[in-house]
Amino acid sequence: MSIINGINGLAPAPKKRQVYSPFEKYWIAFLEWRKRDRLRAQLCHLTDSELADIGMTRGEIDYVTSHRDIDPEVSDRRAERPLPAGE
Repeated sequence: MSIINGINGLAPAPKKRQVYSPFEKYWIAFLEWRKRDRLRAQLCHLTDSELADIGMTRGEIDYVTSHRDIDPEVSDRRAERPLPAGE
């Protein structure tokens, strides 16, 4: 009974480790390269009409795989959008 009463509560979660070894950096870079390679292979296996369905051309595959966090369609729309009258 004293063990149950002795528990005061949950301790805060330990902070995530901030120091990485050089091997971990290489490993993370390798895993990212593998993800890009898999994505490139999947996109290359699509037909031109399938790529057009998702709004891509075959020439954009390398760009999309290397810049996965940037949506080329969104940046294209921003360039085409006219400025408001006041600006």
